[in-house]
Amino acid sequence: MRKKAVILLSGGLDSATCLGIAANEGYELHALTFDYGQRHKIELECARRIAHSMKAEKLYEIKFDLRQWSGSALTNHDVPVPPAPEKIGENVPATYVPARNLIFLSFAASLAESIGARDIFIGVNSWDYSGYPDCRSEFIKSFAQTANLGTCAADEDWKFIIHAPLQHLKKTEIIRKGLSLGVDYALTHSCYDPSAEGRPCGKCESCVLRAEAFAELGLHDPVR
Repeated sequence: MRKKAVILLSGGLDSATCLGIAANEGYELHALTFDYGQRHKIELECARRIAHSMKAEKLYEIKFDLRQWSGSALTNHDVPVPPAPEKIGENVPATYVPARNLIFLSFAASLAESIGARDIFIGVNSWDYSGYPDCRSEFIKSFAQTANLGTCAADEDWKFIIHAPLQHLKKTEIIRKGLSLGVDYALTHSCYDPSAEGRPCGKCESCVLRAEAFAELGLHDPVR
């Protein structure tokens, strides 16, 4: 039997690449996505399409509402999504959702323990990124320790492994990796502030990072 892995799947470029990596490594894919009150639901549909295209065993969709307290531009329509600054990553932007990856990874650990998976994949990156504190490698290492202490792993002599294969890759390297694995980036969505039809704004940090990477590679971004 193949080993099971839980892969956090947002519907974006990075998480789709992570799913491709886990598939290439032979894991049985259990994808996990979240409807957490984000300002648009386009990424949820993208997650479904990506999971289907990569033949995931199952896509779990968890719903909760961070709009109750999060002041992020991604959960509060009164907070505008800012255009990309001249120097991305210098400050924590308004699109940061407090402790989001901590919440996501906690759900992932619960799911993984429940289905007998020992491997969790997350597409965090600390190179070409917006400066989110929950994308740092120190946080990922710390969470792995916490998960192993707070589950039956502490008593049954097994451990979770938190895979962050994109942690130190440039966005261009991530795209190259995904293309080599057959990831269809036309199915992904990256924009923080898309139109009602799902068209990317082209101005937010995520759009700019994605556009610059495809341009540097001399490739056409299939979502544009």
